[in-house]
Amino acid sequence: MSRIGKQPIALPAGVSVTADNQMVSVSGPKGNLTQSSLPGIKIASQADQVLVTRDSDEPSTRAKHGLMRALINNMVLGVSQGYEKKLEISGVGYRVQQVGSELKFALGFSHEVTYKIPEGVNVTLEQNFITLSSPDKQQIGQVAAEIRSLKKPEPYKGKGIKFVDERIIRKSGKSGKEATA
Repeated sequence: MSRIGKQPIALPAGVSVTADNQMVSVSGPKGNLTQSSLPGIKIASQADQVLVTRDSDEPSTRAKHGLMRALINNMVLGVSQGYEKKLEISGVGYRVQQVGSELKFALGFSHEVTYKIPEGVNVTLEQNFITLSSPDKQQIGQVAAEIRSLKKPEPYKGKGIKFVDERIIRKSGKSGKEATA
């Protein structure tokens, strides 16, 4: 049996899980999330925990077992606590402003770059920092990756958009002429 899949998922107060043959729905104080159920996987919701089991021992079903348990656990954590990602913009003249449901970036290009914020993601701007928050872990990771891809950090001066905890390996640049004497 899967090491991850056999562990029960503890439900915090205020979180409820409903599962049928096709869909799993998790609702809590931060919102509601749904996920399609994988074939061969059974989800049983009890009062304070959720158990994920599988029908057979085939390798494909065994692989889906741990995946489905991890997806449901991420949903439970998302609707109870929420997820947050922080991005940092560094570079002379690089800035961002929020206009309605769009972010407008000045990233050293000849034009402004606009990014439409998807529904379900909250954005907070503080000087050079962008804070994204959402109950959906997959969506917030995708949005953060798309924003980072607008101007990836370069290795010489470190200019660009990076995650706050990301470490950029810096290059030294030109080494200069060697003295020939």
